[in-house]
Amino acid sequence: MRCLFETHFHTAETSVCGSVPAAEGVRAYKEQGYDGIVVTDHYWYGFFDGVAGDWNEKAEAWLSGYRVAKAEGERTGLTVLLGMEWRCRDSAEDYLVYGFSEQDIFDLPELPDLTPAAFCALAHKRGWMVFQAHPFRPHLKRLDPALLDGIEVYNGNPRHQSRNEIAEAFARENGLLMLSGSDFHEWEDLARGGVFLNKTIKTIADFTAALREGSPARVETP
Repeated sequence: MRCLFETHFHTAETSVCGSVPAAEGVRAYKEQGYDGIVVTDHYWYGFFDGVAGDWNEKAEAWLSGYRVAKAEGERTGLTVLLGMEWRCRDSAEDYLVYGFSEQDIFDLPELPDLTPAAFCALAHKRGWMVFQAHPFRPHLKRLDPALLDGIEVYNGNPRHQSRNEIAEAFARENGLLMLSGSDFHEWEDLARGGVFLNKTIKTIADFTAALREGSPARVETP
């Protein structure tokens, strides 16, 4: 079975730059024929610093968009998985992360303060996967490829100069896994990217296992 998955999806509930409520986005992806999405809301100090309360309250707030999306996915029959787009305090680079659980968010309050190298080390110790998002946008730096599982070689967001062709060449040169995503924030971003995976995907473990098997077929739309 070949599953079509969105790998880079933001919700208005959690990502400040997102303008589409989670439930509406889920319904739209279902209508577009996708089998599932991974919610990758921005995980960074700017979000957590802006939420009052202790860490448990901050974690609950960050998970809110995903939980709304998951509930709507269960209602409509779209698989909704948890991911994140992580950023550290001292740089502008973003990383798509897959394989962690909701409980990890509560258990690891130090994540926003780690360096990229320390974050990748922790992630890999726990079996997570880390892909640098849109690494060739102007003014962004590339992390040492040895620290990564892969990079996003196709980013469908039309408001940024992602230079996808350079990213793909870089991935091939460095033996990195390749990822495609719409970077969904607004309606014009809908279904502009994603991956085809050659197995049924129901859990984040299924998703990461499929990614590890090799570079999936990309989906690109104009």
